[in-house]
Amino acid sequence: MESSAQPARVLVVANRTAATPALIACVRERAQRGPATFALLVPNSASGLERIADPEDHADTEAKATLELALPLLEEAAGSPVTGMVGAPAPLDAIQDALNLHGFDEIILSTLPSRVSRWLKLDLPSKVKGLGLPVTTVTARSKEDVAATT
Repeated sequence: MESSAQPARVLVVANRTAATPALIACVRERAQRGPATFALLVPNSASGLERIADPEDHADTEAKATLELALPLLEEAAGSPVTGMVGAPAPLDAIQDALNLHGFDEIILSTLPSRVSRWLKLDLPSKVKGLGLPVTTVTARSKEDVAATT
């Protein structure tokens, strides 16, 4: 839990929405509420044939590119450095791994709009809440928000 001596450790989980205005605003608002450190976790999602063949065995090029784009924007919003991590392809597995390895106090989960979000269709926000930490879910407002950042 958060104490006055230690800043809260906030895990930000995003993929295609990692540099969207909605997530940047959420990180800025959280940073203004009190001392916090932030880490951005991007699951190494498989796409196309990789999803069928072996989602565990593919390059993390897209995830690293997402980190490269999003980290400077999130650091500006947070007012401090943000750590970047590439996680397992399955988002819940990636989150559990990050929690077990690094320990966090709260989670910000960023998703695509509901009509196109695989994470929302999988009910990822509810599953993440089941891990016992406070969770804030941020949804990109439109495909244009996402397209402008990719």
